Amino acid sequence: MAIINSNGYAHVRLTVTDIARSKKFYDDVFGWPAQIDMSHEVNEPGATEDPQKFYAGTIYLTPSGALFGLRPVGGQTFDSTTTGLDHVSFTVDSRDDLEAAVKGLDELGIAHGDIIDMEGAGLAILSFQDPDDINLELTAPI
Repeated sequence: MAIINSNGYAHVRLTVTDIARSKKFYDDVFGWPAQIDMSHEVNEPGATEDPQKFYAGTIYLTPSGALFGLRPVGGQTFDSTTTGLDHVSFTVDSRDDLEAAVKGLDELGIAHGDIIDMEGAGLAILSFQDPDDINLELTAPI
């Protein structure tokens, strides 16, 4: 029996090297509303360490109700082979949404992989990288 009865995650926050660049990327790609945006304080002393200032970051509200945050304290680009995060996957409704995402990413000049059908898992995926080389993935049922 599990010691914690959780029904899912509440939020994910990524560390980024340049909050303005990352905000533009996530605004352009996902267009989620910012619930909290303290990024204007990024250069204020102590702001990136202050939870009351949300670490001088931005927190988006996703359509599922989960929060997705950016914290501007990264000192290097992402490496999925180190302990911690491998990738973040976001759901879309259909393979058609993946096809539309390919077109949209192309229009924005964002490199991406091919759509891969993973029949054994019943899903299709599309991978791309954010400005800090964090692996992002879109997942749709097939």
